[in-house]
Amino acid sequence: MPNNMNRRHFLAAAAGSAVAAASVETARGYWANETLNVACIGTGGRCRRLMDRLATVPGVRLAAVCDVWDEHLAKGAELADKKAVRESVDFRRLLDRKDIDAVLVGSPDHWHVPMTVAACEAGKDVYVEKPMTHDLSEGPAVIAAQNKHQRIVQVGTQQRNMPHLKEAKEILKSGELGAIHKIRLSWNRNQARWSRTKYGIDPGSVRWKQFLGNAPDQPFDEYRFRNWRWFWDFGGGIFTDLMVHWIDTAYWMLDMDNPTTAMSIGDHFAAKDLWETPDTVQTLLHYPAAKLQAYFEGTFINHQNRSALVFHGTAGNLYCDRGRYEVRPERGSKVEARSRVEGKRDILGLDFYDEVDGALFHLTEWINCVRSRKPTSCPAEEGVRSAAAAHLANVSFRTGKIARWSDVVAKS
Repeated sequence: MPNNMNRRHFLAAAAGSAVAAASVETARGYWANETLNVACIGTGGRCRRLMDRLATVPGVRLAAVCDVWDEHLAKGAELADKKAVRESVDFRRLLDRKDIDAVLVGSPDHWHVPMTVAACEAGKDVYVEKPMTHDLSEGPAVIAAQNKHQRIVQVGTQQRNMPHLKEAKEILKSGELGAIHKIRLSWNRNQARWSRTKYGIDPGSVRWKQFLGNAPDQPFDEYRFRNWRWFWDFGGGIFTDLMVHWIDTAYWMLDMDNPTTAMSIGDHFAAKDLWETPDTVQTLLHYPAAKLQAYFEGTFINHQNRSALVFHGTAGNLYCDRGRYEVRPERGSKVEARSRVEGKRDILGLDFYDEVDGALFHLTEWINCVRSRKPTSCPAEEGVRSAAAAHLANVSFRTGKIARWSDVVAKS
């Protein structure tokens, strides 16, 4: 496949988008005045934080919960409607229910596409956590399911609905910063996420085979179960867990296409013999069609540069994080220096950055789109595209070579 292949060609399944668009007018007002019954699948920590917020959106009922671990199932049920259905064996039983309108998917990454596809086929709308895909090859199937079944899908990269970042996007689009040839992305933490905790999980309380899904068969391991993000069978490490947030924001603001190459390095400075994925990474992504380079750094051993996205223009720079943006002029530029601070301190109990409650904005948009049948700001196509950059970065790290988009896509 050619290096300049755009996402419309790569994601051929997206051809069905015209059908989905055509349904908007005929379905307008659907559920406009009715309570939406939402089933929450994979009610771990992240899902429960989303449930807290979704419960505040008017006209929404958390009607069912599902998880493979008894503890998470019970905690999810505490946040749901008191008459909510509990399902600990198979999420498909919830999808078969006619009274369920939509699903919130908070499962590990390797379940995102199978659950989203199954939900779309069952006629349910979907909010699914990022990354959209666990593997590059999964993209066409989830897009096809969304479009064929005319479902409203929102991928959980919530920066797209943060008010200050919407304003920052307009500044970028105005052209006042000049040509953007370089962007810098970072997500640095100083947190011992690798600690070998003895959880004392009773294997009998976990439906382990159900958790594995399409992953290779393996014995129950409570550390892998609780730290799945850092094992290739279930997650993709820092690139898919954290970089995907900011590369998605960059794509949304600049409408960039897929990178042609990725060059990555990674190390286990603290998580050796514990994680499969590295605890410290860097990657360079090349976008020649956009005349742009992107650089990402991520670590768990130092928090300098924290979580941020910076657009470097010939006339000025735009700094963005989850709580503010800043416009910084280049030397001799007439660009006006200014900022907007929006965030609240420690909203997630983290002591090193401010952020707005973007998840609430993102979930609210999803519910509004479910009612209006208008596309969300991050449908499956966008989630697939953003995840693809992270997958390419991982291919480079795991092979120790430059990963070329054309070669990787041809093999997927």
